[in-house]
Amino acid sequence: MKNRFPKIVQISLISIYLIFLAGSVVRMTGSGMGCPDWPKCFGYLIPPTSEEQITWKPNAEFKKGFIIIKDEVLFVAEKNIKTTASFNRTNWTNYTKHDYAKFNKYHTWTEYINRLTSVLAGFVFLFLIYGATKYWKTDRRIPYLAYAAFFLLLVEGAIGKMVVDTNLKPGVITIHMVLGLVIIALLLKLKFIVSDNKKKYNYNSIFNKLLIVSVVFSLIQIAMGTQVRQFIDEQVKLFGFENKDYSLMNPSFKFYFHRSFTIAIVLVNLGLFYLNQIKNLGYKLVNWIVFLIFLETITGILMYYAAFPLGTQATHLLVGAVLFGLQFYLWLQSRKTVIN
Repeated sequence: MKNRFPKIVQISLISIYLIFLAGSVVRMTGSGMGCPDWPKCFGYLIPPTSEEQITWKPNAEFKKGFIIIKDEVLFVAEKNIKTTASFNRTNWTNYTKHDYAKFNKYHTWTEYINRLTSVLAGFVFLFLIYGATKYWKTDRRIPYLAYAAFFLLLVEGAIGKMVVDTNLKPGVITIHMVLGLVIIALLLKLKFIVSDNKKKYNYNSIFNKLLIVSVVFSLIQIAMGTQVRQFIDEQVKLFGFENKDYSLMNPSFKFYFHRSFTIAIVLVNLGLFYLNQIKNLGYKLVNWIVFLIFLETITGILMYYAAFPLGTQATHLLVGAVLFGLQFYLWLQSRKTVIN
């Protein structure tokens, strides 16, 4: 099991990034409320494929817990029901967690696939914690990191429920995003311990300190990006998802900060690239980081000036998460303590 554990860590990391990708597609398509409840979807284990399945009608059967839409209101079946010619209000209770009563099969299944990626990650993490226990006697950092990552994954699931129950409340979404980055950091630390601790890395004090600044800047930028995304969500509620031209109309200071702060991030990371070259530090990840920053900048420009072309939002969010991961892992490599 120990021989396979590094691969399990890598698969766990990929599963988290798949969640980021699925979540970014959900936000890109406006599918966050495709399922009004959690963990089921309209009370179904497998979501409905047509509005007819969640619309009240006479002489139809609904199982306990099924959710329907009637007169633009969500109702939950209190028991197994065989409907008659008229709607019997006593058999139903209002769904009170929110009042979002719309159905779009594409949004529903997009959100459902997002949830399936989380379930898949949960199974992968079970293998992760099982494999980590094999290191209990030799290096307890490994099981501690694995247990912490698994615990936060469970917390993420609970917060995912809160996101739905609060009808995409902005602050909850931000917490959801930040915790995902923490899980990535834990897994990367785990990967570093089990895979790379025998390698030698050159140490440069200025490079290391500048890299810390780079990581902090990325966290600030991601946090501000979620705030900008929240503003866009509010605009979508006002003008409709189809009117993307209005998504950044009269933006707040946070948007301008987010846009202008990109300059500082570019300069800091170009500094890392320069030091890596002239000092022959040999960090290959620096090249990838510079490329991802370029891609992040291009997608940001396209979203603002080209009214959110298809795929740019998902790419922007996913690239930001990958960028943070590469910077954090590079920081692990660059620390003085790993020199033999």
